[in-house]
Amino acid sequence: MTVASVSNSRMEMSEHASLHFDAWLLLSALGLMVVGLIMIGSASMDIADLKMGQPFYYVIRHGSFLILALVSGLVAYGLPIEWWHKRGWLLLSLALVGLVVVLLPGIGKTVNGSTRWIGFGSLNLQVSEFAKLFLVAYVAGYLARRQGEIADTWWGFAKPLLVIGIAAGLLMKEPDFGATVVIMTAVLGMLFLAGVSLVRFCAVIGVTGALGVLAVLSSDYRYERLTGYIDPWADQFGSGYQLTQALIAFGRGEWFGVGLGNSVQKLFYLPEAHTDFVFAIFAEEFGLLGSLVVISLFVIIVWRALWLGYRASIQGLNYSAYFAYGIGLLLAAQSLINLGVSCGLLPTKGLTLPLVSYGGSSLIVSCIAIGILTRLNAEVAMVENGGQQDISA
Repeated sequence: MTVASVSNSRMEMSEHASLHFDAWLLLSALGLMVVGLIMIGSASMDIADLKMGQPFYYVIRHGSFLILALVSGLVAYGLPIEWWHKRGWLLLSLALVGLVVVLLPGIGKTVNGSTRWIGFGSLNLQVSEFAKLFLVAYVAGYLARRQGEIADTWWGFAKPLLVIGIAAGLLMKEPDFGATVVIMTAVLGMLFLAGVSLVRFCAVIGVTGALGVLAVLSSDYRYERLTGYIDPWADQFGSGYQLTQALIAFGRGEWFGVGLGNSVQKLFYLPEAHTDFVFAIFAEEFGLLGSLVVISLFVIIVWRALWLGYRASIQGLNYSAYFAYGIGLLLAAQSLINLGVSCGLLPTKGLTLPLVSYGGSSLIVSCIAIGILTRLNAEVAMVENGGQQDISA
């Protein structure tokens, strides 16, 4: 391809991208970010006043994270999808190195018994959030290159699982069981969509499920969380405390909620009210109807990601298709687990609610994911309209 044609392709892509935004995706993501900022303000003021002497401490920090996340999303939108495709091995290396470094004494920061963060002054980087996205980018490239091998041979199917298994082992050392479940769910979903045989897929699901059970039974605190989930009221001031307080919040919310700012459970009853359990406070203040609106926004985002993957596959853009599928499955798994934990459908796990919970790393990665999906939409739309996919990297 000549320099002139490459230049024309870039100009065409630039003009085209500015005209093709997925309004459903962007408005849903923006709506969740607004909900998150409002709810973090509502849920954190009392605890921030007590701990920091400044009721708006967490709101200000989250607002700063939000600005950084939006900038990161714009940067991700500006990168051609080919940029991610060509750097699959680099992204895999960054993910694995990061998961190793966070475990090194003196580098990783331990909070509540888990070593998941690397401190940079007043900022803490949660490595697993970035690792999940980078691993999905790598697996998407592998699937695009080896689709026939994956569908026809055990070895082709096993190779990406071995890589993800290494990452899962490092995550379990932190320990971060929730992130392990999320990445395994996304990767297995991508492999299924790549056309792996049902026999192989079911065999791996069985092995993965057995390893998950073993992980729960081999850890006292995981086992306590499981028993607390089955009957939280049996030990409502011990292992079931967090869940019972969340359930009280849901019960108080009823149909329409008690009103913004009127939650009682955020007044030092429900731990992590502005992080992992922010949805419980939202349900208390906005009720069942408000909760259904938030859930609908997540459903829309996941739907648009999967639909985008389908459109890309129709156009023969295999990497774009698998990348979109992977991001959609990541967001779906993490959202489903957080929402399920909050309302007692799943055992308690420390996972943030994407785009909503307090936490800079989660918010930044979520916005990067939305930026990638927006770029994917522009490039797929360009191909659908008879143009060429952007080849710049």
